[in-house]
Amino acid sequence: MTSTTVEAARLTKHYGSRSAVENVSFTASQGEIVGLLGPNGAGKTTTIRLLTTVLVPTSGDFSIAGHPSTSPGEIRRCVGVLPESSGYPAYQTGGEYLRFFARLYGLSRSQARSLAAELLATVGLEGRAGSPISTYSRGMRQRLGIARALINDPVVVFLDEPTLGLDPAGQAQVLDLIRTIAKSRAATVVLSTHLLPEVEEVCSKVVILHHGRVAGAGSVGEVIKTALIEQSATLRVPLDRVERARNVLAGFPNLTVDQVAEQPDVVSLSIDGAGTDAGSSDVMNAALAAITAAGIPVLHFELEGARLSDAFFKMTSEAVA
Repeated sequence: MTSTTVEAARLTKHYGSRSAVENVSFTASQGEIVGLLGPNGAGKTTTIRLLTTVLVPTSGDFSIAGHPSTSPGEIRRCVGVLPESSGYPAYQTGGEYLRFFARLYGLSRSQARSLAAELLATVGLEGRAGSPISTYSRGMRQRLGIARALINDPVVVFLDEPTLGLDPAGQAQVLDLIRTIAKSRAATVVLSTHLLPEVEEVCSKVVILHHGRVAGAGSVGEVIKTALIEQSATLRVPLDRVERARNVLAGFPNLTVDQVAEQPDVVSLSIDGAGTDAGSSDVMNAALAAITAAGIPVLHFELEGARLSDAFFKMTSEAVA
């Protein structure tokens, strides 16, 4: 049975009259990868800084691995963090860098050496342990930063924009590493990012922030459904049957039928506010069945499912109450 490792309850941070985070609440469990999403200035980094005790909340509360916010020392012992902007000493090698932090956590020289080698292998840098960090690519430095975040075998790992500025190959390496951390270490990963496709690929839960507030939270499917995204499809029939098809479909409630101007033999179907629930699929299936029952040949039919990006843009382009 998985345990809850992150609990945020009405977390709020004010800077004078400005609200950076307002009433943010969400939970995360062991082995879960949570995508923390939002436009620039939405409050993602502030939320991470609050949960890692870098900042003190104005109000609200949180706990990490069962430790309350009033015990920052205990929280710091069980979290790992890769900040958005990480500085690295150019003169140190990757191995020296990790051994230094291992020693800060109280490990002996031999223990630090062994752990550094293990973590470098975990992030795919075992062959560059003796190379100066100044010779590392951006992707290699990001993976080194993730290795440093794992020094204390954390229960929760916070990664702030870990794939920012990486090429597709570098992004793929980091995402594979995130999966490994969640699965093999059974750690919770809180991933702050702007890249929505990678969230759909690796995250089991998402929290969308807008103007410092939670605009949506849950699984990807739940968030899409909550946003009430229009589900649509395209239907192609013989040109001389288009009018007949539109007449057949006119009898379906909540189904909007439009002609595609540049393709006169194609009509678009949409169900406003359907999200991804079973009801929308039933309507689309019934509409298709009615077309075939009317003897109209179906040359092409394609259902277009709503995506996280649709929900994200809908939620972050509207004011949060």
